[in-house]
Amino acid sequence: MRLLVVSFLVAISAVLAGSVVIKTMVFQTESSNSFVEMLPMKPLNLRAFTLCMRVATELKGEREVILFAYRTRNYDELNVWRELDGRLSFNLSGDGVLFDVPQVGALETHLCFTWDSSSGAATVFMEGRKSLTKIYKKGHTIRPGGKVIIGQDPDAYMGNYDAKQSFVGEISDVNLWDTVLPASTIQDIYTGKRVARGNVFDWETTDLKINGEVDVVTREL
Repeated sequence: MRLLVVSFLVAISAVLAGSVVIKTMVFQTESSNSFVEMLPMKPLNLRAFTLCMRVATELKGEREVILFAYRTRNYDELNVWRELDGRLSFNLSGDGVLFDVPQVGALETHLCFTWDSSSGAATVFMEGRKSLTKIYKKGHTIRPGGKVIIGQDPDAYMGNYDAKQSFVGEISDVNLWDTVLPASTIQDIYTGKRVARGNVFDWETTDLKINGEVDVVTREL
């Protein structure tokens, strides 16, 4: 297994002819050993969050697809899935909350997931448009001390990966805030406007540890 530490401190901040340059992770094939570990700027001790990303995949209804995984030694603290039937979901240490939205496909889709512990309000935004609100895990806290993995679902701490749940496609612009962002800000992110970057993960500066066969390319947003 190859291990590379990739630090991109200036990639997105370059503005060329009004466009933002971003890095994109490309997972070309199904695998049980290809993933990217993201290194947070602060512990994931969360009672609210907004998690955004840009995703494209040609995997359709044949299986589940993991989009984001944060696991501590004993729990899947925050996992985001494209379910077998195409719905999107996220799970906080147990059963998840599901959203019946248009299926993610080969055309890039901007997604944001929000959750607030005090109210339990959970939503997903697709291409800047908000879903209905669902009430989920009121009073819960996401615990710190784990690892964030893109591309695999760890059934144990940093291990037990299943190729049939791996991600195939491309993921970029992954940002995580420890608050629920206003809908207007999420719409600005979708359209590529400059907003305050994630304070847990900032895609402009986040260090990536690449394992296995994952390519990182840059492109204009």
